Order: sequence, then structure tokens, then C-alpha cells
Amino acid sequence: MTLALLIAVMLGLLALRVPVWAALLAISVGYLVFEGGGGGPQVVQRLTSGLDSFPLLAVPFFILAGVVMAGGGVAERMMGFATTLVGHFRGGLAQVNVLNSLMIGGMSGSANADAAIDAKILVPIMRKQGYTNAFASAISVASGSISPILPPSIGLILYGVLGGVSIGDLFIGGVLPGILIAIALSTTVWVLARVHKFPRANERRPTLREIWRGFRRTFAALLMPVLLLVGLRLGIMTPTELGAVLVVYALILSMYVYKTITWRDIPSLLREAVLITGVVMIIIAAASVFAIVVAYERIPDQLSGFLLGISDNPIIVMLIINLILLVLGIFLESSSLMIILVPVLAPLAVQLGIDPVQFGIIIVLNLSIGSLTPPVGTVVYTVAAITRVSIPAFVRAFTPLFLALVVVLLAVTFIPVLSTWLPAVL
Repeated sequence: MTLALLIAVMLGLLALRVPVWAALLAISVGYLVFEGGGGGPQVVQRLTSGLDSFPLLAVPFFILAGVVMAGGGVAERMMGFATTLVGHFRGGLAQVNVLNSLMIGGMSGSANADAAIDAKILVPIMRKQGYTNAFASAISVASGSISPILPPSIGLILYGVLGGVSIGDLFIGGVLPGILIAIALSTTVWVLARVHKFPRANERRPTLREIWRGFRRTFAALLMPVLLLVGLRLGIMTPTELGAVLVVYALILSMYVYKTITWRDIPSLLREAVLITGVVMIIIAAASVFAIVVAYERIPDQLSGFLLGISDNPIIVMLIINLILLVLGIFLESSSLMIILVPVLAPLAVQLGIDPVQFGIIIVLNLSIGSLTPPVGTVVYTVAAITRVSIPAFVRAFTPLFLALVVVLLAVTFIPVLSTWLPAVL
């Protein structure tokens, strides 16, 4: 009864548009006062101790690096290179949208940031070439699912901290699923381009000289995710130290190589990074208080008993978990869900014999897809605010892309090697 009441109160607060962190804090404080015998000192202690984690320092560093790269003109260079590579295909600009997300995904780590870049730059050009606003917006949203899976994914960092899993292994494990998402979306675009007669961005195939010229212009930016993976895998730096190095690298690249930002731009970039970091951190702090409720009510044990009472077949249980995560991801912000669900579901995954790295990729991919889906998906409304697309038209255009993402999710869930092979061999 207590658990049901907590859930009902939280859903009610969210329906009243109370911020997620405030709703979490409200039900946690209420529980501690009336059930747990705790109060103010315990809450304050948890709010501070929940953020007292060295790996969490990686979050603001990676956010700042992504903000600098996005504001430093790197996105435009990436987009130009992507157009050179795939612009000659039917539906070329839609293919550029996907490939651009694959390349930028190794820098931003955020679906919202990636989708916003595509919506601002590519969607207006796609409309001029004859694409519907709905489809151009839908492919920008769908391709945003790539960024949270690739390093330096904020979601994977949070899962690693909460689940006690190597962040380096998670970063490596997300590479193949990220590429698989890009292949699935590109294949879907290829089919839709023939059905709807989408135009080509370029009329001819690129020459080797043109490809080399585009690669040379973007080489320094493309080196960033490579440095990230090599630095982690060789044990040269921790994720937090690497985040700091990438901030310096992004600043040098944008200020002295590309010369697209100046010292005058630094305060606004810092302000943007601080605001994004603040949103993530306040949710983590509130969720650390909610973790007391999770422990007192033995929610992981209750959930394990409930799911295993339905079936002890790992396939059936994982299908149920995927369905729960997809639905919750539609209605709640992914970082807060991660913090709430990982302590609950990670022990169950171990009990089912699922590799922790694979389960991390499954959770992040589920919540990423949820954030792309109306009626509450945050990425949808980020793009809709830019492109002014109507939600019903968006849903119709997004449906085949959503199905492609679900196919990838099922593949990652039931083919462990997709997320465990690279961490094992590197």
C-alpha cells in the first residue's frame, strides 16, 4: 500500500507539471517523516552525499566539451563531410541526417543536443528540397537516439556510477549498437526514399579527392571520440580526467584551429554548460534521497519477486522489462529514471545472468527511444519547438523509424555479443 501510494502521489505531482526532482524529493521527505522516522538532517546529508562521487565529475566536463564543439562550428563541418559521403543516395539529406548524428554522437553525448543541431541546420534545407516538415523532423528526432549510446554518453556514465560497472567498458560496448542504429535508420530511409521519391542532395558520386578534402577538414574533430576510447582503454586516464582533457582539446580546436569561437564566447558557453549540468545534478541529488525509500521498502526484492512470479524465463522477463522501460521513458526524463531504476533492476539482471554492460546498453537505449516518443518525449518537443511540426503529422512520419529502433533494441537485448564483444577484445 505504501509503495502504491508513493507512485500515485508522484504521478499526480508530475501531472501537475511539478519538476521531476521536486516530485522525487517531496515523496521521499514525506515517506521519511511519516514512515521511516527520519527528517531534515537525513535528507540534507543524502542530498550532498549523493553528489560526492569522483566519476560524476565526468558529467560536467563532457557536457562542456559537447557545448564547445557544438558552438565551435564543428557541426557544420561534420554535416558537409556527411553530405559528401552519402548525399548522392536517394533521400540524400535524410541519410546525411543519420550519418551526421553518428559522427556528432561521439562528441555531444546528448539526444537533445544532436536533434536540435539537425533541426536548426538540416530541416530547413530538407524542406526546400521537397521533404515534408513532418518527415524532416521525424528523422532528426530518430537519429538523436544514436548519441546517448555512443561515448561520451551521459546516460552510460550514470549507469556506470549507479551500477558499479566500468564506464570504459560501457563506452566501448555502445559502439556497435550505435552503428547498428545508424544502419537500421539508413535502411529505413532508403526504403522510404523509393516510396516517396525523395530527392538526392548531390547528383553524382563524390570523387576520392572530394572525400579526402572533406575528411581533412573534419579530421581533428573526428579524432575526439578516438582519443576518448584509446585513452580509456589504455588506462591512461579515468573518465573524469579524460573529460577535462577533452574540454581543453575542444577549446583549442574551436579557438585556434577552426577559429570559430573567441574568448568573448566563453562565458555564454560556460553558462549553457552549467545550466545543463545543474538539471542533471539536481535530479541525481533528489534521487539519492529517494534511494532511501527504495532500500526501506525493499523495492528491488519486490520487483524481482513480481517479475519472476510471472516467468523465470529470461527472455520473457527481458521483454517485460523492455516494455516497462519504453513506457516509462515516454513519460519521465531519462536521467531521473536511470537513477531510480538502475538500483532496482541491476540486481535482477545479475540474477537472470545478463552481462552488466549489456544491461546498461539496454536501459540507455530503452530510455532514449522513450524520450523520442510523444506524448511527453523531451526530444520530440525540442525539435517541434524549432520546426513547428504538428504532433499528429510527426507521429505518422515517425512510426516506421520507431519500428526500426525497436528492432535494434530487440537485437541488443537478445544478441549479447553486440554489446559485449568489443569490451572483451579491446
